[in-house]
Amino acid sequence: MIEAVGLTKRYGDKTAVHNLSFQVRPGAVTGFLGPNGAGKSTTMRMILGLDTPSEGTVTIGGRPFRQTPNAPRQVGALLDAKAVHGGRSARNHLLSLAQLSGIPARRVDEVLGVVGLQEVARKRSKGFSLGMGQRLGIAAALLGDPQVLLFDEPVNGLDPEGILWVRNLMKQLAAEGRTVFVSSHLMSEMALTADHLIVIGRGQLLADMSVTDFISANSADFARVRTPDTDPALREKLSAALNGAGGQVMPEPDGALRVMGLELPRISDLAHETGVRLWELSPHRASLEEAYMRMTQGAVDYRSSDDKKSGLMEQARPGFAPPPQVPEVPQQGWYAPPPPAQGVQAPFAPGTRTAAVPPVPPAPAAPVQDPRLAPPVVPPAPQATAPAAAPTLSEDPR
Repeated sequence: MIEAVGLTKRYGDKTAVHNLSFQVRPGAVTGFLGPNGAGKSTTMRMILGLDTPSEGTVTIGGRPFRQTPNAPRQVGALLDAKAVHGGRSARNHLLSLAQLSGIPARRVDEVLGVVGLQEVARKRSKGFSLGMGQRLGIAAALLGDPQVLLFDEPVNGLDPEGILWVRNLMKQLAAEGRTVFVSSHLMSEMALTADHLIVIGRGQLLADMSVTDFISANSADFARVRTPDTDPALREKLSAALNGAGGQVMPEPDGALRVMGLELPRISDLAHETGVRLWELSPHRASLEEAYMRMTQGAVDYRSSDDKKSGLMEQARPGFAPPPQVPEVPQQGWYAPPPPAQGVQAPFAPGTRTAAVPPVPPAPAAPVQDPRLAPPVVPPAPQATAPAAAPTLSEDPR
């Protein structure tokens, strides 16, 4: 078990962790949540003895980490997957850690198989991807078969198959009675993995409860109700009945109603009493992400702002799509005009037409031939001329 009592850490005039107290019990996956800069990494470093607390104490199994005999066999941790010598292979990296802790070499091959790196065990770690580095860090944490495990963002860089594997691994380790402490920013993954949550903000404890209690305490459940869209009067009639029964009704953008303060059976009874037919009556349960955002919205240090240039773009009118801009090329009857200079529009002769067609690239210049080798020029055959029209009476025959 991990226990922190009044844990405080200061860096000069900045307090990273302030009076933090919690317990991480065995047999469950405990999620460690908080915004960036909340003090999660600092807390984990103090648990592992890498940072000395300014005030308070933190123990593992009743002892500080530095006083734990043969600590790698008692505690396994993954804080930085890049903390590996790039020139060493994956197997040699784990073998050096095993030799320092008196762990047999066969255990190295076992954990390489557990994390799926047995095929690249002889390759240097500097060529590993981010996900492969995470797997190697997890293997190092499992090397001593410890009872206490700490993971900081263990699924960072993993593909969906790797994320599912880490999730099942955490649950399996907790089912074996181990203490599993996991820090992550993926709320959807924490909702599927963690049994208990410890949430901090700006170095202070915000919540220490189960996932179910955390969602219930930091969210407002509601019912989604939809009436036939063909008769808006029915929606207004049902809204008045629900408000009169003590419910809070808010319209949704798609025409449905959001009802809070009333259970689903009560909503159904009121709809039946008012003679309103329902197309939808469904409960809505908030997700862990929604509950987390609601709790930590006042403890976020880094917030994004709106783009100041977004208002400079011309807004298109609703339902209007501007036509594509296609250059216009003049077409003249008997000769191709010379191409205009760059940035200068060619003048158009009177009577010429323009057509929206792409410009035709100029034909390559013909090679110069020796005039003595040119074929003889054959004059064109004479063409028959049309007979002159007979003079009319209005013309002078002379």
